[in-house]
Amino acid sequence: MFNIDSALDRIASQTVLCIGDLMLDEFVYGEVSRVSPEAPAPVIAAKRSEIIIGGAGNVARNVVSLGARCIFIGVVGDDDAGQVIAKEFSGYKNAIEPHLITDPSRPTTRKVRFVSEHYSTHLLRADWEHAGPVSAHIEDALITRTKAALAHVGAVVLSDYAKGVLTTRVIRAVIDEARRLRKPVIVDPKAHDYAVYQGATIITPNRKELSDHTRRPVSTDAEIAAAAADLASAVGSSAVLATLSQDGMFLYVTGAEPVHIPAYPVKVRDVSGAGDTVVATLATLLASKVDFEAAVRVARARVAVGRRRVRGENRVRLEGCRRSRARVACAGPARWLH
Repeated sequence: MFNIDSALDRIASQTVLCIGDLMLDEFVYGEVSRVSPEAPAPVIAAKRSEIIIGGAGNVARNVVSLGARCIFIGVVGDDDAGQVIAKEFSGYKNAIEPHLITDPSRPTTRKVRFVSEHYSTHLLRADWEHAGPVSAHIEDALITRTKAALAHVGAVVLSDYAKGVLTTRVIRAVIDEARRLRKPVIVDPKAHDYAVYQGATIITPNRKELSDHTRRPVSTDAEIAAAAADLASAVGSSAVLATLSQDGMFLYVTGAEPVHIPAYPVKVRDVSGAGDTVVATLATLLASKVDFEAAVRVARARVAVGRRRVRGENRVRLEGCRRSRARVACAGPARWLH
């Protein structure tokens, strides 16, 4: 029986370790009223821009939005974008403890999105990145920092954006050490071969990823359950959470009945960051000793992505869930925070 009051009270004392691909997200907003005379392309009259920590950093921001603390480990380049990220992290004071490893051989991953202010239309995205695996020297630094942090956290998130930080060696070192210390590991996967995540506690593929990696159809609940069971068996995980976009989420836990948790009927313009919200909530609640289904239902209540961009700490809240001594009962979509 899940007591949400007790779980929420425990969140403030939890620390989650997040390791993964860090990004700097910039959003340039303006109006489009003409086409360039130089090429058949719209001209955006830029009016404002905003910068936030993205990628795995968005997981960290979601963790602290719940009231927990996060230790974050990632890689930046020796460049202006890396310095901006360090400055942004400093604004979180004691809520996020960043361990940023500088790799002069690669740029900080940076994404600039150009957005029509009036129509909320994503016009163009420009990326600066090097997606190859980090060097052995950087791997050593990541593993050393991770092992030092693991004793001080209640759960671990591997936030894999396939940019090269989570190499096979790093993933194996993190999962093996976390299992030795009996810490749950939540994986947001992007590897070509999910075998690298062997031993993770729960893995969270989307519908396409689940189908691709199990080579099974995933149109119906029965098909999703069969594919999730295959994946759980293949990677030795306790659970699989398939995220299904507008169809909600599907939870498979070894030895239990699978559960389809529908989405809220809200209008969504951009689902960017929903997966980060889910894994951050799962990690925080699993660290608080909440069971899988209750954690997933709270995560579902927290997913609130209906505007133009990812703003984890300002976009979600738990008050969409009614507190009940028996179970999590969600009365409606989570409300925006401003």
